[in-house]
Amino acid sequence: MSSSQLRIVVIGGSAAGPKAAAKARRMDEHASITLVQREPDLSMASCGFPYYVGGTFDDRNLLICTPAGIVRDPAFYGKAKAIDARVETEALAVDRDAKTVTCEHLPSGERCTLPYDRLIIATGASPMCPSAPGFELDGVLTLHSMADADALRAVRDEHKATKAIVVGGGLIGFEVCEALRLAGIDTTVVEKTTQILPFLDPDLAKLVENHIRAHGPDIIVGNGVAEFLGEDGSLVGVKLDNGTELPCQVAVVAVGVRPNVGLAMACGIEIGDTGGIRVNECMQTSDPDVYAVGDCVECTSLITGQKLRAPYGDIANLQGRVAGRNVVHEGSARFPGITQTGICKIFDYTVGFTGLSAQRAAEAGLSVETATISGLDIPVFMGGKLLISKMVAERGSGRIVGFQCIGPGDVSKRVAVVATAIRGGLTVADMVNADLPYAPPYSLALDHVIVAAHVLENKLEGRMQGLSVSEVKQRVDSGADCFLLDTRSPAEFEQMRLGVGETLIPLGALRDRLDELPQDKDREVILYCKISLRGYEGAAILNAHGWRNVKVMEGGLMAWPYPREK
Repeated sequence: MSSSQLRIVVIGGSAAGPKAAAKARRMDEHASITLVQREPDLSMASCGFPYYVGGTFDDRNLLICTPAGIVRDPAFYGKAKAIDARVETEALAVDRDAKTVTCEHLPSGERCTLPYDRLIIATGASPMCPSAPGFELDGVLTLHSMADADALRAVRDEHKATKAIVVGGGLIGFEVCEALRLAGIDTTVVEKTTQILPFLDPDLAKLVENHIRAHGPDIIVGNGVAEFLGEDGSLVGVKLDNGTELPCQVAVVAVGVRPNVGLAMACGIEIGDTGGIRVNECMQTSDPDVYAVGDCVECTSLITGQKLRAPYGDIANLQGRVAGRNVVHEGSARFPGITQTGICKIFDYTVGFTGLSAQRAAEAGLSVETATISGLDIPVFMGGKLLISKMVAERGSGRIVGFQCIGPGDVSKRVAVVATAIRGGLTVADMVNADLPYAPPYSLALDHVIVAAHVLENKLEGRMQGLSVSEVKQRVDSGADCFLLDTRSPAEFEQMRLGVGETLIPLGALRDRLDELPQDKDREVILYCKISLRGYEGAAILNAHGWRNVKVMEGGLMAWPYPREK
C-alpha cells in the first residue's frame, strides 16, 4: 500500500486524538486523515478549566487555541494540517471486517460511512456519578467538558451561589474548590474515604487539609453524599450518609472518571481488567489495525508491572504521539508505561507526587523504607519557602519507587527530578550524589531531593531510626513510655511547641546534660527540632553515649499536622 492510499480515521477530538492525527500528518503528507469529535470543540485544554472558572483568565478561547493564539477549529485543522476535522459528529459503530466507521452529524442527523486502513480510538472518559438521588437537579455539575466549564464560570460571573459543595477530595475536586472559594463562594469538600488526596500518605494529606482549611473551605472526610436535595427542580442542599444536611446552590461532582469503551466493546476490541481498552506498547489493540490512546485505555506501571488507568492530559498526548507514528510506520514508536506523576496548585500550596506512596507500595506487595524531611527550597536569604517531602525506596535494592512533596516552595522541580530517577530505575545510592544545578536563586547547595536521599540512605544503612509524626502522635495518645526530646533553643520553644510532655535540651547543651535523660538506656528516646536536623545530630550523640533505643521524629515540627500547645 502506498502512502497516498493510507486512510486514517481518529475517533475523539480532545487531547490524544488530535495529537495522534497531527503526528500522523507529520509522518505522512499524503495520507487521508479524518478526525471525528462528538463535542463542538476540539483539542480542549481541560486541565485549564478550573483556572478559567476561577478567573485566572477570562478569554474562553485560550482553552482551545494554539500557543500563537489561533483557535483550533475545523478550519484550522483543514488549512494548517490538512485534516478533515468533523465536530458534533458521533461515531456510532465500527465494522472491523469492512474497516468502516459509521458516523452521525448530530445537528442534522445525517449519517456517513468512513473507510479506514488504520483506526485510532480516543474516546476518552466520562465523569463518574454518585448513585445518590437528585443528580439531575439544576445546580449539580461536573467539570469535564467546555460546557461544564461555561456553566461553572456562569455560577461565578452571575453570582448564582453563595454556598457550594464539592463531592470528591482528589486533584480536580480541590482545583474546583479553590476556584469557587476565590469567587467568594462558601465551599465545603465532601470525601467518602478517610483522607483527601489518596496518592499522598496520611501525614502529608493531613498537612494539606490543614492548609486548605486555613484558606476558608471546610472539609468533611469519611462521609459521602446520600442525596442531592431539590426544590422546583433546583438544588438546595445535599444530605450526607450520616444524615447531615448541608445547604448549597451548586454541587460539583469530582469523584473520578470512567473510560468510554462502549464503541470498542461493541466491535469486539479486548477490554482489560481495569476497564480500559487493552493495548500493547505500540498502542495497538487486539486488532492490529486499531489503535487506542488516552483516557479510554489502560496503562502499565513501570514500577510494579501492574495494569492501571491514568487519565492525565500529558499521558494522553504522549500516547497520541506514539500512535500517530505507528499508524504510518508500524512499530516505529513505543509507550512502555507510566510512573504516575501529578501536581496540583491549591491556594499558595503545591502538591506533587510521583510513583507509589508507602501505602500503595505495601498494597502492591513491595517492602519499602521511607524518609520524610522538611526544609527550604532555596536559602533563607533568597526568600526560601518550605517544602515537606517523603521519599519511598524498595528495601534490599534501594530502588526509588515514590516521592511526595508539598508546600509553598518549588515542588515541581523536585517531583520532576524524582520522576526521572524512577523512570531510569535509579537507587537511593545513585541519588545521594546527584549532580543537580545549584545557585542560591534556585536551590540549596544540597538540594531538597538530595537531602531526602541522604536521610533515606541513613535509614536503609541503619545509621538512623525514624518515626513518622503519626507514629509519635500514637505514642503520645496511648501514654507510651517514651522520652520526647526537643533540641531547639529556649526562644524557639517559647514561640512554638507541642506541649505533650516533651523535655527541652538545646543541641549545643546536650553533651553537658546527658544526666537529664533516662538512665535506662533501653527506654525509647524520640528527638526532634523544627525540621529534625538537630534531632538527627542529637540522636548521633546519644547513640555514641550508649543509648540503644533512639529515634528521630522525621520532618520535625514543620511536618506535625496535629494541634500544638503553641
